[in-house]
Amino acid sequence: MKTLYIECKMGAAGDMLTAALLELTEDKEQTVKELNAMGIPHVHFEAEPSEKCGITGTHMRVTVDGEEELPHDHVHEHDHEHHHEHDHDHEHHHEHDHDHDHHHDHDHDHDHEHEHAHHHVHHSMEDITSLINSLQVSDSVKAAAIQVYGSIARAEAKVHNKPVTDIHFHEVGTFDAVADVVAVCYLMEKLGVKKITASPIHVGSGTVHCAHGVLPVPAPATAEILKDLPIYGGKIQGELCTPTGAALLRHFAGSFGDMPVMQTEKIGYGMGFKDFPVANCVRVFLGETASAEDTVLELNCNVDDMTGEDLGFALEAIYEAGAREAFFTPVQMKKNRPGSLLTVIVSEDKAEEVAKAIFTHTTTIGIRRKVCERYVLERSFDTVSTPYGPVRVKTSAGYGVTKHKAEFDDLSAIAKEKGISLAQVRAAAEDAMHQQQ
Repeated sequence: MKTLYIECKMGAAGDMLTAALLELTEDKEQTVKELNAMGIPHVHFEAEPSEKCGITGTHMRVTVDGEEELPHDHVHEHDHEHHHEHDHDHEHHHEHDHDHDHHHDHDHDHDHEHEHAHHHVHHSMEDITSLINSLQVSDSVKAAAIQVYGSIARAEAKVHNKPVTDIHFHEVGTFDAVADVVAVCYLMEKLGVKKITASPIHVGSGTVHCAHGVLPVPAPATAEILKDLPIYGGKIQGELCTPTGAALLRHFAGSFGDMPVMQTEKIGYGMGFKDFPVANCVRVFLGETASAEDTVLELNCNVDDMTGEDLGFALEAIYEAGAREAFFTPVQMKKNRPGSLLTVIVSEDKAEEVAKAIFTHTTTIGIRRKVCERYVLERSFDTVSTPYGPVRVKTSAGYGVTKHKAEFDDLSAIAKEKGISLAQVRAAAEDAMHQQQ
């Protein structure tokens, strides 16, 4: 299985992830042209060689109207620009002119220390969505980017106790962060990885300066995004993981932990801006995992006092809630009552919804839960042409085994439409599969 492992020993930021993934592509120069062709207003991508602690890699220079958003406060060890998301909480209007001259040669916490004089225009999540939908990328890239940015907006709303509709992003930071988010989503699709996993995330330590003042690391929005994920701090002072980096990791990584057993084909290094005693980079490994494995949850409970019709209705509701498999087994319960054992296989992210459906639609008052690791074959879909019409075929492969199976829904639909038997349609599909091999 084509697998990507993201090593976050120095945290993560959108530009670092973009640069690391860029190094995995076949033609970096062409890929940068593709990123620039996405049509993000005012934004230009440029890949630059970079060296940290003797390691060479790529720094992704993202400019907005020719200006690169560099660290705001060069005193703290922060190397990315994405705490613009903290700038939305101003209660005053932003069309006023500053009546003081700031030449930016002093070290203060004001967030407008850039030499370019940009206006204080802010963008809502609705504006961000419209911007992303206008880009020259696939619908799947747009959807992923909107989901990533949405997680940032929800985190900001939570820490500031405001509705998401009241969250606004600073204009320059918006274009820069959108560039990072969309670029990573685009590169993930371009690389076509099937499985993505990441290391525990180093968030740094100390404090970070933003529009609201001095905040602890990780910044509140970052901490909110990273809830339930494995993170750690250390002696390195600074914000190593930005809200953008956190949201991208949360969206794409299916699991977090040690590097899996894999045959590595390519390694990419995405370099940050600042210099630390440790190489400031995100490292990514692309390769094939030794075997296809999967982790699922098994939920089960005993039920009685339910009719056959009620059991069937419950099973449908459990599938609709997200179960992968669900079935009843006849069992003997307490006091020799006949009953049913309900077994449900479900992914971790759907477990709560499925458990709620079980409680709602069955008589049980308790559900047992256990983690199951399983071996699975890698699955793919194709379409074959038969004399009766097209039929989708699922191919399952791995461990030296390959299996093909025509999709029942397609066979059934054709049989009903043509007034012929399932066996006839299945035979035609199998003939088409053999000819295609």
